[in-house]
Amino acid sequence: MEKVKIIKKRLRTAQSCQKSYSDVRHRDLEFKEYDWVFLKVSPMKGMMWFGKKRKLSPRYVRPYKTIQRIGQVAYKLDLPPEMSLVHPVLYVSMLKKVVGDLSAVVPIETIEVNEELSYEEISVAILDRQV
Repeated sequence: MEKVKIIKKRLRTAQSCQKSYSDVRHRDLEFKEYDWVFLKVSPMKGMMWFGKKRKLSPRYVRPYKTIQRIGQVAYKLDLPPEMSLVHPVLYVSMLKKVVGDLSAVVPIETIEVNEELSYEEISVAILDRQV
């Protein structure tokens, strides 16, 4: 019985140490209705929901609008018709809040990668000249 008490005490101290580490890094994510969020892409091989896979696959897909909060940790998104296979209710862990200007987001379809795994940069404006 004495050894069981020692083991339980050591387990409690280990659990409290782990809890203190997780509490420091933990942050609650909450979104309001009609907030813009990025959708996280599934990292599993073989899942090709968004057209690209492995190293070239983006971590988050373009921003979507939250329609409704469902429960404590789930949100319903306004997904386009081409993503009809994806269920519109997603957990908070699959979402990331959009911070900044939405016009700066580049759609995935506009980036064309060639066989050498490179792409052509097109300059929009020349901001400064130097001789």
